[in-house]
Amino acid sequence: MVVDYSLYLITDRSFLNGRSLANCVREAIEGGVTLIQVREKDISTREFFKVAKEVKEVTTKYNIPLIINDRIDIALAIDADGIHLGQSDMPIEIARKILGKDKIIGISAGSISEALEAEKNGADYLGIGTVFFTGTKKDIEEPIGIEGLKEIVNKIKIPSVAIGGINKNNCEEVMKAGVNGISLISAILANDNIENSSRNLRNVINNYTK
Repeated sequence: MVVDYSLYLITDRSFLNGRSLANCVREAIEGGVTLIQVREKDISTREFFKVAKEVKEVTTKYNIPLIINDRIDIALAIDADGIHLGQSDMPIEIARKILGKDKIIGISAGSISEALEAEKNGADYLGIGTVFFTGTKKDIEEPIGIEGLKEIVNKIKIPSVAIGGINKNNCEEVMKAGVNGISLISAILANDNIENSSRNLRNVINNYTK
């Protein structure tokens, strides 16, 4: 599978104000989002399965890859295209054995050593950050900034997506660091018009994607 990492949406229903996640995902894709990650932290397995299944129906219709955050069981249950793992989640080697060689596995990395380790162990892409301070991750210490992002990107050969505090005002600066894409939550989902907010980001990114 050839994956376009350029505009990567991570879901967070807390920004939706009661709107349907599936509909919001559809609007984001129509605005130019190229990859969806379903991220749910505080719901039951049954509810996570239901949410992910509804989103999968949309991504399948538009032929957009669907990644599940952390939960390999959910990814398998809905036949998602892949999984994204943090540094404290299941080791990538074990995840690969469970998922098989054809699924996408992304790894979060906040340092050169984490990035190189993930690449060595077979990650398909890296989520690099946190780049800037963000309200959606409360447990980070100091963001790596643009310079930290550049340092990691220059050391790896696999695709990279920047994450953390990225929005329409700083996404050009982030893309200039050499990443393959940007990953966002509130910069898309917190807007009343999700399709337009996605399209505005897409227009900036298009200047930096091959």
